[in-house]
Amino acid sequence: MNAAKKLHLISVEDYLASKLRSRVKHEYRGGVVYAMAGERNVQNLIASNTLGALHGRLHGRPCRAYNSDTKIRVRLPNQVRFYYPDVSVICRPNPPTESFQDEPAVILEVLSRRTRRTDEGEKKDACLTIPSLAAYVLVEQASPAVVLFRRTEHGFVRELYEELDAVIPLREIETDLPLAEIYACVDFIPERDETDDA
Repeated sequence: MNAAKKLHLISVEDYLASKLRSRVKHEYRGGVVYAMAGERNVQNLIASNTLGALHGRLHGRPCRAYNSDTKIRVRLPNQVRFYYPDVSVICRPNPPTESFQDEPAVILEVLSRRTRRTDEGEKKDACLTIPSLAAYVLVEQASPAVVLFRRTEHGFVRELYEELDAVIPLREIETDLPLAEIYACVDFIPERDETDDA
């Protein structure tokens, strides 16, 4: 007899309906729902700095910066996923009655020890399939360093920006993003092991 439990998959419709009633954020990957844990203050500060910098630069333009409460739907050939990036920029928004976005221009994730493998791996790979996506941005916490995957006519190309005087050109949304603003008021300290919280 097989001792493994049968996995109960949740439909997209049930997931979206439950999210309208839930205070807890859950990502959705092909019928499986994953609760998201809270983040450390430094990660929230970096995400807030970035959101504020983009919001100010995009004010009065068609593109808008969205916070980590905004779900992004990714339609893969064999499944649908919903992710909550730390920051996203949307230039062609879904109707205001919907609870997610389909066409991000930029997705930005602040890396942590807990999220790095997903953010650099399966989430990145899934998001790079979104036709509207121009840039997928990974921001370090322990040092001023940003890796950007930019769409080109030959596919996505990796770019590295380091040190506080670096500026990320985001031509696709007609702005730039200085690392000094991303990391404003951030004290760079090595990330602790997750077991340190136990």
